Amino acid sequence: MNTDTLTINDIISESLKNSMTYAEYRTLVSTLVEVKSTTGNDKTMDLVAYTQLNDRRMRRWDKTAKVSEEMKTKIESFNKKVTWLVISESWCGDAAHILPIINKVAELNTNIDYKVVLRDENEALMNQFLTHGGKAIPKLIMLDSETNEVINTFGPRPTVATNLVQAYKAEHGALTPEFKEDLQRWYNTDKGQSTIEDLVLLMED
Repeated sequence: MNTDTLTINDIISESLKNSMTYAEYRTLVSTLVEVKSTTGNDKTMDLVAYTQLNDRRMRRWDKTAKVSEEMKTKIESFNKKVTWLVISESWCGDAAHILPIINKVAELNTNIDYKVVLRDENEALMNQFLTHGGKAIPKLIMLDSETNEVINTFGPRPTVATNLVQAYKAEHGALTPEFKEDLQRWYNTDKGQSTIEDLVLLMED
């Protein structure tokens, strides 16, 4: 085993020690809303407001997100013991739409151990899983539960949303506030189905 692999293994092991369950993450976010704060190194009023908005979003998805019978069958038949280690922050809009959906999938199979860590508290981990050089979240790292070996990754967005973002950037150079609103509407219309499809593909790879 080379040094790089050992280093990544050490980083992953350390991050797993810092991790929380999804239920603990939800409690943390709700508590931060009560005290008007946010996760992360920056505690700006904007990020506090996003945390409040995201708490409402997650509460809604926790109640309303559904997994189709077809997808449920595929998820339930998965027989490898894995850990889904997800990097997030409470202020992240994409995370608010995606983490509750990951939870719905993970709840259907006891082989999936779903853990959450905060990006700014796990910088070494984040640096191993950059997207185009950026610290984009949420990022799901699929690990073999026995060895902590990285099997696959997902994020920061489902494939369909990623394609929408890339097409817009290619045409306009950057994401505008208007596009970000459109993306929120896309999440609301999609109801987590694209995320579920991507997660099932992750398991089938």
